[in-house]
Amino acid sequence: MRIALGIQYDGTAFSGWQVQVQQATAQQTLERALSKFIGAPVSTTVAGRTDAGVHALGQVVHFDTDVMRRDFSWVRGVNAFLPNSIAVQWAKAVPDTFNARFAAYERTYYYVLYTHPVRAPILEGRAGWVYVPVDIDAMRAAALHLIGKHDFSAFRSSECQAKTAVKHLYAIDIVSRGQFIHFRFRGNAFLHHMVRNIMGCLIAVGRGRHTPDWLAQVRDNGDRREAAPTFMPDGLYLARVAYPPEFDIPAPHVAAFAWSDIWDA
Repeated sequence: MRIALGIQYDGTAFSGWQVQVQQATAQQTLERALSKFIGAPVSTTVAGRTDAGVHALGQVVHFDTDVMRRDFSWVRGVNAFLPNSIAVQWAKAVPDTFNARFAAYERTYYYVLYTHPVRAPILEGRAGWVYVPVDIDAMRAAALHLIGKHDFSAFRSSECQAKTAVKHLYAIDIVSRGQFIHFRFRGNAFLHHMVRNIMGCLIAVGRGRHTPDWLAQVRDNGDRREAAPTFMPDGLYLARVAYPPEFDIPAPHVAAFAWSDIWDA
């Protein structure tokens, strides 16, 4: 049978999602816990790989097994073998047609940015930081140039393995609250480092280094070298992965997220 799991993790504890030699990763940690729980090797398929330092509120994986357990037994049993930095939030049996990666039609990322002249140690790993004020209206104007179906080659990592750089970005929402600026990115899929590279460009516009129209030029030229440097991973969260309703995939549990009242997951 095929089992889907909803996962949350603190990305500061891992060198990204994907298994790496002699590195602690979220996938390696989860698969080890699953194997201990059922007494057999387990291989998972994930909705979206995350980089080192990137968090997940609504990551989704699936795996195949002959072991029968109640849904909540999967949650409690696997969590017993997981460290505090990662936890299964829900589990359910799904049809063989479900694929955590390829059945997804939309992904949502949050980015939390702290703006203050002095860094806040308590936010280390939880939020990005800039020490100068930024122009939110300019960033919103720049973001409009990225909405729609475009070739995002200028915003992909050189290590990106995606077959195509053409993605559809549905929305970039930006909300200011005190000394925090909250970003929400919704799209059908994202390239390696895509959100962090867009964040670097938006902040460059917000700091007055470029006009909002500059982002359209970067987009059209498709040259990564013309864009801003990749921004820090600290404030980036994979918030939600959306699937067709027939799979009945639960919404992520975000109540423990400090800024859960800003966005509907």
